[in-house]
Amino acid sequence: MLTSGLFGDTSGWKFKEDEKPWTPQVSVDFMDQLGIGTAILSVPNDIESRLPENKRHHFAREVNTQSRQAADDHPGRFGLFAHLPTPTDTDAALDELTYAFDVLGADGVTLTNVYGVGDEARSLGDPIFEPLWAELDRRNAVVFLHGEQTPGSNRAPSQLLPTPISETPNETYKGAADLVTSGRKRQFPNVRIVLAHSGGSTPYLAARVAALCAFHLDSELTADEILADFRTFYYETALSGFETNLVALENFVDSDHILFGTDFPAANPRTAGWFTDNVDEYFSNRPVMLAQVMHDNAYRLLPRLTTGTPAQQ
Repeated sequence: MLTSGLFGDTSGWKFKEDEKPWTPQVSVDFMDQLGIGTAILSVPNDIESRLPENKRHHFAREVNTQSRQAADDHPGRFGLFAHLPTPTDTDAALDELTYAFDVLGADGVTLTNVYGVGDEARSLGDPIFEPLWAELDRRNAVVFLHGEQTPGSNRAPSQLLPTPISETPNETYKGAADLVTSGRKRQFPNVRIVLAHSGGSTPYLAARVAALCAFHLDSELTADEILADFRTFYYETALSGFETNLVALENFVDSDHILFGTDFPAANPRTAGWFTDNVDEYFSNRPVMLAQVMHDNAYRLLPRLTTGTPAQQ
């Protein structure tokens, strides 16, 4: 759904002319090609801010209903991480969350790290989101956290480094760091949060956050507590299933917190296949660990989806 709409006009991201628009069948064909049994459908960014005002109110309901229909039409092949209206509108977000879980049977929700721009920007640790986190905590919900397609203060270095490559992974890191340092991660421990793309730069910068916040900025959390909270996130391998990243993840988090992902259709089949092959090769001598990453960890997180092989975000 909305393949090109996931990226703002300023992102610089381009899709190849021969890439088909997304449909459930396009996903199923891709999944069959890679041996993926079940995929989790999600629209993780704040699309509403890019829509005409008269279309914003109903967008999330349309997306979530379409995703539920895709799951019904292809039994066992799709789960649903529900999209929420821009959650600075707390009532609208909570209403859609309730509908998504209680009527559509959503498996979790998607959030981006920041809503709004400039002085209006609110990151996920902001107090405005506390009612949303409280409800997610009450429901023991799974949240898929993806960095927003936010351009940097300067233009992209080149056409080969558009926003999804140069900025988005660091937006994911900023969201994770904000949830930890604001205390939200510790305040709402029942929410299971999956960070897109191995958390972007999170595994490499978590220690920097811990030391500088604890020893320079008088954080209420100690350095050890900050690191411990970073380790409670789940990290998925979309666009990051490469030896260097996987070594860092294994060093940083427990093995049951690493999940498989592809980022399809934002990443085309060739790209997703290349990273998938890298994950297979990295764990080739450890079949138990490979099985954990490819499906077992996802099934423990989302036990309803136990009918396929790897679960993909």
